[in-house]
Order: sequence, then C-alpha cells, then structure tokens
Amino acid sequence: MIQTDIIIIGAGPVGLFTVFEAGLLKLRCHLIDALPQAGGQCAEIYPKKPIYDIPAYPEILAGDLVDNLLKQIEPFNPGFTLGEPAVDIKETDDNQFIVTTKQGTQHQAPVVAIAGGLGVFVPRKPPIPELKKFEDKGVAYIIKDPEKYRDQRVVISGGGDSALDWAIYLADGIASEVTLVHRSESFRAHPDSVQKVIDQSTLGNIKLITNAEVKQLHGEKNLKGVEVCQKDGFGSLIETDHWLPLFGLTPKLGPIANWGLDIEKNAIKVNNALDYATNREGIYAIGDVNTYPGKLKLILCGFHEATVMVQSAFKRIYPDKKNVLKYTTVNGVKGFE
Repeated sequence: MIQTDIIIIGAGPVGLFTVFEAGLLKLRCHLIDALPQAGGQCAEIYPKKPIYDIPAYPEILAGDLVDNLLKQIEPFNPGFTLGEPAVDIKETDDNQFIVTTKQGTQHQAPVVAIAGGLGVFVPRKPPIPELKKFEDKGVAYIIKDPEKYRDQRVVISGGGDSALDWAIYLADGIASEVTLVHRSESFRAHPDSVQKVIDQSTLGNIKLITNAEVKQLHGEKNLKGVEVCQKDGFGSLIETDHWLPLFGLTPKLGPIANWGLDIEKNAIKVNNALDYATNREGIYAIGDVNTYPGKLKLILCGFHEATVMVQSAFKRIYPDKKNVLKYTTVNGVKGFE
C-alpha cells in the first residue's frame, strides 16, 4: 500500500503543478496516470507543439513545459505510478481513500485530487477493414516525434487544425513528400493554416487532394500505399510510408464516471466558489476534467485551481493546524528533509 497525503489522478501539467503547491504546505503527493510517462496530453499527443498562453513564456513547446514542471517539483520528491489507470476508489471508516489501479497497485491518502485532463483519449478511426493490421506499422493517429517522418513519404487525412498544421510542419524540410487528403473543399482549420496549405500546394510542397477519402490500405507487413477515392468516382493509389488519419481524439472519463461523482457533459461538477471540491468530501477535481459556471479549459486556470485546492486539502488533513500563507519570494522553496 502506497501511503501519501494527496493522491493525484493525472500526471499532466495541472497534476504536476499540484505537487509544487502541496509541497509548499509540506504535503506529500503521489501521482497516478494511465500513460507511461508524466506530462499528459503535452507529452503524449503534442510535445513539439508551441503553447502561447503560459505566463512569462511568449512561446514554449509542450514537452519543454512538462520538463520545467518536473524540474520545479524535484525538491518535493513525488511518487509516480505510471502506465496504470486508476479504476477504483473506496473510502475507509477513518476518512481515508484507497485508489486501486487496473494492475492492482493500491494507494491510500486522506485527499484525492482528480486532474485527469479531458479523460482517456480515443482516436476517431476511419471504417477501413485492414486498419488494425497496419497500426504502428505505418498508420498512426497522433504525431509524437516528427523526426520519425524525416525523409519519409507521408499521407495525412483530415481537415482540422491538427491535420493542416502537421502537413505544413512536415512539408517544411522534414518529410520527403506530403499529401493532404480531405473529404471536402472547405476546412475546419484556422484560415491562416488553410491559406498556408494552399500556398504550399501551389509551390508543390504539399500535394492537396480534396473531395476525396482514403478507402483502402496496401502492404504486407508494413504500409506501402493508400487508395484514394474521389467523389467523382476517380481512384488512385499513392505509394507512401505513413498514413496519418488525424480526425481528432474523443475524450472519455473512463472509470472515473463510476465513482459516485456528479457528472455533467463528460466533466466533474465542482464547487468553484470555494475549493473545487466534488460532491464527495475529500475528493477534488481540477483542470480540464472539472466543470462549473464560467469554466475555461486553459492550463493556467488549472494551475489556479490546484493552488486553491491544496489550501483546502491542508485543512482536511490538519484540521487543528493554522496555515499561514507564505510567499516563496520570502521563504524560498524548501523541499522535504
């Protein structure tokens, strides 16, 4: 049994920052995440994409933000259970919680903070019979490391921001050949990205095929080509090393939805007027996983929610102690001895 002061479910940016704020109050934390590494979406889905709304950083790559957060919490020596989704939570007679992962690892603490982001992400997969055969063998639904596609032929499907942004990025000296396939002539992406794709298509850097869809995959062990069918009935085989159907990811709460929490539109309702507590005393929800009137799904808002939440957690853990807010500019950051 792993024992700590606060169990944090979700090791994304908000979960990581919670460790820092809790550490300032001498509260120990242990993080649980289904992903094999800390960082959440920032590490798993778009580590190389820039973020522009982090205070004091005009621009920072998502992966670098995670690295900085991990460095920031080093003095507080948090524990991690990674690659194991939390599936069950039970409350003991002495107001403790026991959180169990799918692999059976158990954690005990008086406070649980759910910082699970948007939940478990499931890619929207096209209905192609042989799709599973080529997963991780030429077919991928997210781009973790663009260097994987250096000097490779790449076909991207989709009409949203992700599809267009990656097409532009990979066409800029990384992939040897980039083809963008979209089922319509209109795009859902930002107008600036649409114009860049059109410009790159005119220059011959991106092959743009509209009113068309990938209908069939070819290859033996690895992907060798995709068959593109246009609405007018014309079909063509494009030889490629990679096909990236970037149709988006569908978030699901997963097991959290069965923990007796008030749920509204795939998010956990919390009391934002006080401390981001859920309807179950001792369980909080912070970051994109929660909802309340005026909620903004921004990382910096999650940081604020974490800061307020740990103050309430301290009172629950130490009801007889008085907590006086101490500024880090005066006291510095002191880790655990």
